[in-house]
Amino acid sequence: MNQRPEWLLDYADNTHSQMGEDGVIAKILETIPETDRWCVEFGAWDGKYLSNVCRLIEEEDYNAILIEGDDARFSVLKSNYAKNDKVFPVNAFVGYQKKDGLDTILPSYDIPRNFDFLSIDIDGNDYHVWKAIKEYRPKVVCVEFNTTIPSEVFFVQSAKPNVSQGCSILALDKLAREKGYELVCVLRYNAFFVDQLYFPKFRISNNAPHVLRKDLSFVTWIFTGYDGSIHLAGCQQLPWHRMSLYEQKMQLLPRFLQHYPDNYSKSQKILFKIFKNFRKLFRKVRL
Repeated sequence: MNQRPEWLLDYADNTHSQMGEDGVIAKILETIPETDRWCVEFGAWDGKYLSNVCRLIEEEDYNAILIEGDDARFSVLKSNYAKNDKVFPVNAFVGYQKKDGLDTILPSYDIPRNFDFLSIDIDGNDYHVWKAIKEYRPKVVCVEFNTTIPSEVFFVQSAKPNVSQGCSILALDKLAREKGYELVCVLRYNAFFVDQLYFPKFRISNNAPHVLRKDLSFVTWIFTGYDGSIHLAGCQQLPWHRMSLYEQKMQLLPRFLQHYPDNYSKSQKILFKIFKNFRKLFRKVRL
């Protein structure tokens, strides 16, 4: 086995990608013994900006199906590849139902059922879209996860097109195993899975999410003191909104009740009981 389970991180490099995906993808595909030079990406934007497949198209002569639902972005995508007859732009939103799933879109193209690489980046329903794919089995799948969620937390947003919460890497890992895939690398935003048939080639001794994931820069931890005080550690921001989280504004107990309960004075015990009852009443009124 390789000395470090996260050894693929050493190959992180960007040509068009954002956080080293280009280099990791190249090494993963190099490690797989059989490839067909077909890839699929959605949402593809303009097919170049922060793309996980543009390098494959330009440098490895890959056939590509690039799917983008936004009309303005699709127009630029189509223009960017107008002279490349190996790239097939598709103006569509990939969903998780039979009518809009990838299984319905891909049969229009002469792409192998187990094509090389699939990149899923739709800022929300990534989990549900991958779960819905039944007819195609790409060798390598790159899926975006919510990088603010700790690796030990299972979270999946509701399957709704207008929700943008994402899912945790733990949830993706569980889904991957159910579909016969294994985790091989984790970058800040993306997790990479390979068909379990090829997993032994990567010689990874422990591929648990918390082992392979090294970038925790966007995670905020919340914990409490014995006195009921609330504390934050880590990022302490809403990363995409660039707004700070303030510990002092998240306190549940007023300062005079922030003591270990067994050490409350008689008057504090009375006040605490009143405070809890008031909060219960307030919640019922709000509901």
